[in-house]
Amino acid sequence: MSDFHMPESSRFKRYFRFARKSAFCLCFSSLVLMAESAYAQSAKVTIDRKDVQIESILNDIESQTDYLFVYKRDVDVKGVKTLTVKERPVSEILAQLFAGSSVTWKMEGNHIFLIHGKNTSNQSVKQSKDVKGKVVDATGEPVIGATVTEEGTTNGTITDFDGNFTLPLSDDGALLVSFIGYKPQTIKPKGSEMLQIVLKEDNQMLDEVVVVGFGTQKKVNLTGSVSVISAEEIQQRPVANVTQALQGMIPGLQITQSNGSLEDTPSINVRGTTTIGQGTSGSPLILIDGLEGDLNTISPQDIASISVLKDAAASSIYGSRAPFGVILITTKSGGEEGKVTINYNNSFRFGNPINMNHMMNSVDFASWMNDTKTNGGSGAYFLPDRMEKLVDYHNATPCGPGQRVTSDGTILYSISERGDGSGLWQDGYAYGINDEDYFDVIFKKWTFSQEHNFSLSGGNKKLNYYASLNYLNQGGFMNLGEEGLDRYNAMLKVSSELTDWLRFNYSVRFVRKDYKRPATLTSSLYRDIARQGWPVLPVLDRNGYYYSSPSPILGLAEGGVDKSQNDNVYHQASFVIEPVKNWITHIDFSYHTYANDQHWDLQQFYNHNANGDPVPLTDKSEVHEGLYKNNYYNFSAYTEYTHLFNERHNFHVLAGFQAEELKEKQYGLTRDGIMFSYKSEIDMTTGLGPDGTEIPPSVYGSRNEWATAGFFGRVNYSYNDKYLFEGNVRADGTSRFRSHNRWRVFPSVSVGWNIAHEEFFEPLTNVVGMLKLRASAGSLGNQNTGNWYQTYQTMSVGASNGYWLMNGKRPNTAYAPGLVSEDLGWEKIQSMNVALDWGMFNNRLTGSVEYYIRNTKDMVGYAPELPAILGTGVPYTNNTDLRTLGWELTVGWRDQLQNGLSYGVNFNLSDSRAKITRYPNNPTNDIWSYITGRYIGEIWGYTTKGLARTDEEMQQHLATLPNGGQDALGSDWKAGDIMYADINGDGKISSGSEVLGDSGDLSVIGNNTPRYLFGLDLNANWKGFDFRAFFQGVMKRDVWNGSVYTFGANGDGMWQAAGLEAVSDYFRDENTWSVREGYTQANTDAYLPRPLYNGKNLNTQTRYLQNAAYIRLKNLQVGYTIPVAISSRWGIKNLRVYFSGENLWTGTGVDKQYDPETITGGYSGMGYPLSRTLSFGLNITL
Repeated sequence: MSDFHMPESSRFKRYFRFARKSAFCLCFSSLVLMAESAYAQSAKVTIDRKDVQIESILNDIESQTDYLFVYKRDVDVKGVKTLTVKERPVSEILAQLFAGSSVTWKMEGNHIFLIHGKNTSNQSVKQSKDVKGKVVDATGEPVIGATVTEEGTTNGTITDFDGNFTLPLSDDGALLVSFIGYKPQTIKPKGSEMLQIVLKEDNQMLDEVVVVGFGTQKKVNLTGSVSVISAEEIQQRPVANVTQALQGMIPGLQITQSNGSLEDTPSINVRGTTTIGQGTSGSPLILIDGLEGDLNTISPQDIASISVLKDAAASSIYGSRAPFGVILITTKSGGEEGKVTINYNNSFRFGNPINMNHMMNSVDFASWMNDTKTNGGSGAYFLPDRMEKLVDYHNATPCGPGQRVTSDGTILYSISERGDGSGLWQDGYAYGINDEDYFDVIFKKWTFSQEHNFSLSGGNKKLNYYASLNYLNQGGFMNLGEEGLDRYNAMLKVSSELTDWLRFNYSVRFVRKDYKRPATLTSSLYRDIARQGWPVLPVLDRNGYYYSSPSPILGLAEGGVDKSQNDNVYHQASFVIEPVKNWITHIDFSYHTYANDQHWDLQQFYNHNANGDPVPLTDKSEVHEGLYKNNYYNFSAYTEYTHLFNERHNFHVLAGFQAEELKEKQYGLTRDGIMFSYKSEIDMTTGLGPDGTEIPPSVYGSRNEWATAGFFGRVNYSYNDKYLFEGNVRADGTSRFRSHNRWRVFPSVSVGWNIAHEEFFEPLTNVVGMLKLRASAGSLGNQNTGNWYQTYQTMSVGASNGYWLMNGKRPNTAYAPGLVSEDLGWEKIQSMNVALDWGMFNNRLTGSVEYYIRNTKDMVGYAPELPAILGTGVPYTNNTDLRTLGWELTVGWRDQLQNGLSYGVNFNLSDSRAKITRYPNNPTNDIWSYITGRYIGEIWGYTTKGLARTDEEMQQHLATLPNGGQDALGSDWKAGDIMYADINGDGKISSGSEVLGDSGDLSVIGNNTPRYLFGLDLNANWKGFDFRAFFQGVMKRDVWNGSVYTFGANGDGMWQAAGLEAVSDYFRDENTWSVREGYTQANTDAYLPRPLYNGKNLNTQTRYLQNAAYIRLKNLQVGYTIPVAISSRWGIKNLRVYFSGENLWTGTGVDKQYDPETITGGYSGMGYPLSRTLSFGLNITL
């Protein structure tokens, strides 16, 4: 179509309209304001023109409608016409305008194509007539905003407030009428009478099927707690993994990121605190097509639906593997309509680190360091001569490696040569004169990622298939060394009907992840930059070589590489046997193999002297190779039967058996002495240390296994879809416990009442179409212990100890086993759930509210203390109980306005609290440990009255504490120090015995449990444009972070201090060194106390308790789908382009050096930053 012509005004108009519509989609409120605008397809035009060119009349039509004319240059639009019409359809005007000419036209979307052809004077143009009608519902009420179109065309309109419409319709045309919540209808008008169209309610919501354990159920008949996410809600998010897309989408599902590194795996839990048992896991079971898997390894484009089973009634069918919920992922399958569908999706992403920290500039840093030293009575570290040089360097302009030039042309150097004739550079800490932000040096401002997904599906009732390929290339933020992640996914899924009663299903999935990073990039790097990356340290010497003193730069750039390759292969085969109708037997076998190949090498790296000659900075080099592999087998066989009695009594019975086994092995070798830096392999090492001494290689290896077996059953009964009952039972055995504790039986029961199906409720069904009350209770067991053999005495053996007893030889050694409890057994989880579900206004308003109680009993804890003379630690035993209470709310609204704008709002909110109900290991009720009767997450601290602005104010405060002042916390209290409150009124500040009942002035000042987790999803569609804004957050959470990253300095001294820009708002008065010397201004209204190398101002307290509540714009997306009438000309069924942003905005009260999502992760909240991502791409369906 590149040779089509548009008038200049049309081209400008097209660009203007595109920008205008994009702006509308970017602002939801703007779309709503357009609710009364005319719908382009039903627009009528008034023209009164005499002796003008056809092109002028086309411009009039464009100015009065949203139509755009597109035509080749051979179409004659220069002819002169006279035309007078009033409020007539565009199609009728075109018929008059081009009558008798060789020009024909075609309407596609809001485009009108003018085509030059043979003379059509003898051809008849399709005649149209105005069809009028009224659209009502089953009760006779008008349906406002229903879409009425001519079938097979884009000619359409919207019903008004009385349900009426008028549409020009061709003689042989048919009407298609649709509206949200109703079934679409097709009508072929006869005659010219006024049409009365009655729309019937769409029961799709009632018929919606939800994936549950070992089967599916109608959503309306569910009695357990199950939340469902559709594929569309996930696939439109261009994220690296499914976990990120799920955050905030489901009430009660908490997803926490500890940092933003490429290898980080977010933690997942369902419904609050699950267990505090020693070595036990509280994570949900994740099943992909029934086989345990990893959310981070599956492509979002392969997902058909996700179900989250949250209570015992829903998840008990999975037994001991699912004590704290199940996430069921169902992947896409082939179709049965005989068509082949090809999909291609791509995403190009640009990531920017969120909340990147920065160091103070060199002058402010040196001033702060001197203030900290002198506040404690010591001398300044940065002496006047060096301070003067720092000021000059800070004000100069960079002009070369490690150099700056002043305004008068003087060259300043960040480091100078030692004066001892060695040719080495001076120490950077003691003599560096630089002004560098090491966060900017080490981390990129932007990184690029891309993802491509291809899928092919098709088939018929006898055989269908689905195949897909996915590639993700994700860049990291490291500016030095190599960092990146590549993920490859391949999937094939086939289903074949072998006979009328036998179907065979097979699927295979392969996932490979290749990850590479600098060997010295550890989880502590971000923290180390804050403490070691003094801005005065040179990055480069005068010759352009990296300088290390000991900034992490040189190690990142030249210190080696850490590479890992993870392979997952999933095989699933099943037979589905149906010898008679409604009796189905499933025989499934699954096999999963996982392999992790790990390589890292630590290279010797070098500084350079003033002559540019290399000088070894490290003398050690080594290579490590490791392999971990596990094989997981799962077999299940179950049969189910469904029968309907008297059209009212519906029974469904299921019974089966499942067995699983996992075997793992791992081994590794580390050897010193890399011969060639470019060939870092085990066989290319010497086994010698820097001094030539032989160093034995470090070797490890192990094999482990576990197995479970279980019998399960389920009975469902419904009476007329009104009264619902479900009972589940699971008997599980595990290899992790001794024989007398190996087997346990876990039952559950749930009931439901569809109130809207009752006769007495019938008068309200026009408003409330669905109202269901449900309740459940059940128990589960947890055997997910970290130690698979903790009921058995084990001995650690080795060959690296005792050499000092054996003349340097290394004998085999073994450690005496510790005590174990043979009675150690299952954690028991008992849960109760009540809920109310509703659907109103033809299911435009839907929602659910749930309340639950979960008791986790017999958690694994330490046995009571034994006399120290025993010589070994106490064993684990089942002695701890926990109770979690919570609630969840989900509300959704969807509608369509008269102008064709359809929109939706979905909101979810959840809360939970957990209380210790039994904990025998704290007989004194020490407040720093778990205490029976207290809530999980309590923060004990002092109440702060404020900062003393003057010495007099501090003395007045101390005078109110005649029995010891604040001496228990420190001495030498002055202006800029904290004034603590005397809570217990004993005339002094102390912590008492730090036990419940005698905690002095300590009290509970907060709780670090995330409360009121929420998600808000806004979406809209209008004329091919789609818009989405998704917000996620936490409404209440307290976090205490008393580290140097909050205060800058603590009792660990200057080498552990952190001169972040965020700690520059500290107390300074006229007596402070930097104010007295003229480098800074006084700041007596500061946020932070005066910096000191002690911790007296850093006690846990109310003043610096972080409010970690936040709201984050997780996703903002605008897309446009090309009209099918246009894309189909290119053989494309669907073509969508989009722009998306992730983590675009955050509102929070935490100190600016922290991210509210990761504030408790990493090292005191200092970790690899999260990413703000901008992406664009397209989705194509052929």
